[in-house]
Amino acid sequence: MGLTNNDIFKKLRVAHKLRDNDIIKIFTLVDFKVSKSELNAFFRNENHPKYMECGDQMLRNFLNALIIHLRGPLPPKK
Repeated sequence: MGLTNNDIFKKLRVAHKLRDNDIIKIFTLVDFKVSKSELNAFFRNENHPKYMECGDQMLRNFLNALIIHLRGPLPPKK
C-alpha cells in the first residue's frame, strides 16, 4: 500500500506549513475553487464519516498552483 493522494496532500501541507486559508489562496492561482469544509474532509482520518478521497484532478491542480506560488508565473514566450 503506497501513499494516497490524501497522504501526499497532508505531507505537502505540513512541509510548507500551510493553513486552510493559504491553501484556498493557492488554489485561486489556477482558478480552482475549493471550500474550507472540502479541505477539512481531505485531511480527516479515513475512518471518519465525513472523510473524502482527494482525486487526481484536485491534487494536480494543487501541485500546479503550488509551483506558481513558490516560483511565480511562467514568463511569456517570445
